[in-house]
Amino acid sequence: MVSRIRKNDLVQVLSGKDKDKQGVVIGILPEKGKILVKDVAVVTKHVKARKAGDFAGIRKEESFIDITKVMPVCSACKKPSRVNTKVLDTGKTTRICNRCKEIF
Repeated sequence: MVSRIRKNDLVQVLSGKDKDKQGVVIGILPEKGKILVKDVAVVTKHVKARKAGDFAGIRKEESFIDITKVMPVCSACKKPSRVNTKVLDTGKTTRICNRCKEIF
């Protein structure tokens, strides 16, 4: 099965507080339908030192957002687009852009 979004894909956020931001996918939880995008949905965490040598403080890190809120950006036409699949002559299944029909 070919997934619509993979790790290291460039995606654009469609809704929420980070609407129209673009970022690279750094993690996916397909069973929960969640995605982790670099510099999107940044939250502040107050971290307590747990061991000797650890530092306590305030850290900013990305949080998971719903996978339905993002759309992959085509590398050829540089626009967010839907993804179709196509079986090549070699029998391999690939993802193609629905706008320009180029392979992702």
